[in-house]
Amino acid sequence: MTAFALSPSVAPPLRRRSATHILALVLVWLTVVSGAAVASEPAPVDVLTLGLVMLLPLIGLVAISRPLVGLLALMLVAAAGAYLAAGMAVEVGKAVTHTSVSLYLYVATFILAAFVAKRPEAHTRLILDAYLWAATLAALAGIVGYFDLFPGAHELLTRYDRATGLFKDPNVFGPFLVPALVYAASRLAVLPVRKGIVPLVVLLLAGLAMLLSFSRGAWFNLMVALAVYGVLYLLTLRSRRARLRFACLAAAGLLALAALIAVALQLDAVARLYDERAALTQSYDEGPEGRFGGQLKAAALALDNPLGLGAQQFVPHYHHEEPHNVYVAMLLNAGWLGGLAFIALVGSTALWGLVHAFERGPTQPLFLVVYASLLGHVLEGFIIDLDHWRHFYLLMALAWGLMLGGRGRTPPVRPVIPAARG
Repeated sequence: MTAFALSPSVAPPLRRRSATHILALVLVWLTVVSGAAVASEPAPVDVLTLGLVMLLPLIGLVAISRPLVGLLALMLVAAAGAYLAAGMAVEVGKAVTHTSVSLYLYVATFILAAFVAKRPEAHTRLILDAYLWAATLAALAGIVGYFDLFPGAHELLTRYDRATGLFKDPNVFGPFLVPALVYAASRLAVLPVRKGIVPLVVLLLAGLAMLLSFSRGAWFNLMVALAVYGVLYLLTLRSRRARLRFACLAAAGLLALAALIAVALQLDAVARLYDERAALTQSYDEGPEGRFGGQLKAAALALDNPLGLGAQQFVPHYHHEEPHNVYVAMLLNAGWLGGLAFIALVGSTALWGLVHAFERGPTQPLFLVVYASLLGHVLEGFIIDLDHWRHFYLLMALAWGLMLGGRGRTPPVRPVIPAARG
């Protein structure tokens, strides 16, 4: 089985599925793959997702539990706060439109989490395998655009000389590749060498595209995700031999990454932009009108306006760019009520996810991938606004579906930490 294939061991034989069931699974796969193109809103992924929101409950491919309803309730509180804040907005229409998109994303997260909870292992593999295809297509588009491999490709598929693929912003394109890179790395960790070609190709393509996005946030996101995955994977392994194999693979991966960067830096355009973007701060980050100044201004406004300002109001009326901090932005967009609900949603997912990461079971390896990728995004949220990133909510849905789908089936396992010798 390649990384892109569905395993028959995690799904019932096709003869036991109705045509509608098969169609629904195909639609899920297509929806995830279509996430590779979000250059405009609504995007194809939004149309397909709305179809899933109606279809999956109708045919019984969801498992709705009380905790999952609690998740929906928390998200609806965030939406209610945002609609209330929209009444304070200078441009009410823009605020209501933005909030309506948020509401759609919250409902989609709830339905997809229920879909995963229905059959955690099979449905998660379906989604992650589709995500590999999506990331591969996105990476190829970004590489083609950056190197202008056909007439007009550079203009269409890059922005500010940075790879964007079929996204509007390189700072979204880069993070989109993170879950695929973590999942491909996890496949290499368990597959025999002869079967690791597909995930290796994905790693090389997505890794190069990530570099060419020149997104500092994406680089940080990926480092966090890979580090979290590596630590959790080592702590949950029982075999010393398996831990040694993983350590060797990690070292080989770092060497391969260094070689890839070294080769890419031989190109003058890449080297010039890399030197510029690798700096911890840029000129536009500093000063009262810079990124950090904007964050302080947004935080002060959030404290002074308990009901919020309404979505999409900060840029046209208070600052020239977004706050670049999703948690501060949500306090502005949805007031204290909605903003704190969003922060509680993200914080509770991160904390419960850490506990769940040590629960043994067939879905534990998949959950480590999802949780590590999600935590990278949670931390990147302190430096960027990701409240409308489709793949962020997909990770949320996967995490909650896995946590609830396997609830109570297996006892937690203590981290495997070698004892000190006296």
